[in-house]
Amino acid sequence: MPAYVIAHLRPADPHPDILEYIERISGTFEPYGGRFLVHVTEHEVKEGSWPGHVVMIGFPGIEEARTWWDSPAYQEIAPLRSRHIEGDIILVEGVPPGYDATATAKAMREASAGG
Repeated sequence: MPAYVIAHLRPADPHPDILEYIERISGTFEPYGGRFLVHVTEHEVKEGSWPGHVVMIGFPGIEEARTWWDSPAYQEIAPLRSRHIEGDIILVEGVPPGYDATATAKAMREASAGG
C-alpha cells in the first residue's frame, strides 16, 4: 500500500542551506522508491488558512517512508531545512486499491449503533 510524506512548511526567507537541502533531498529518497508528488507548486485554500507550502513525497509503502526518514543520508541534510523553515511533517499510509468510503461509513455506523 502506498505511503506519503506530507509537509506543511511555513514561509521562510531564502537561505543557502535551504537551497542545498533542495538540491540534495531527491538523492536521499530515490533509493527507497520515493518521488515528489507535490513540490514548489501553488495551492488553493478552500477552507481555513494554509500559509506556506505543501510538499508530498510518495513511497511504495510506509516502511520505505520510515526507513528514508531515519536514514543517515536524510538525517544529515534535515537540519538544513529545520533550522530555517518551521513546519509540520507527517508520514501516512494511503488506502488500498478499490477502497470504498461507503463501506467505511457503514462499518462506523454499525460500530456506533452497537456501542
